[in-house]
Amino acid sequence: MIQHMEPNFLFLLLADLLLFVHALFVAFVVVSLILILAGKFAGWAWVRNPWFRTAHLAAIIIVVLQSWAGVVCPLTTWEMAFRERAGEVTYSGTFISHWLDNLLYYQAPAWVFVVCYTLFALVVAACWIWVRPRKFN
Repeated sequence: MIQHMEPNFLFLLLADLLLFVHALFVAFVVVSLILILAGKFAGWAWVRNPWFRTAHLAAIIIVVLQSWAGVVCPLTTWEMAFRERAGEVTYSGTFISHWLDNLLYYQAPAWVFVVCYTLFALVVAACWIWVRPRKFN
């Protein structure tokens, strides 16, 4: 017989799931750029897939627009709300700045992250031109 789950456990599970999804999102944005550049030199046709490239460009544009607007990512907000409901300690600021602080002991003002996100997006946009995606069929 399945026992009833404690509400705190459910909220903590949801928070951890959002953290995992957030990490996957960040990995998609960063690793995709690396793979696009590697694919240019290796001749990988799949890095020119227009659906993949559009999703990648859209993902970094969302990050940049949020940072310019000073908006904390909804994934971070939802994760923190679930952690708070579970009775856990939450963090403030953005997902990236929090984990950079924890993992690398790196602290920087918010504008530094805005600049970094923007520069990263410019590299993604340059790759759109340099490693042209195929046309949609």
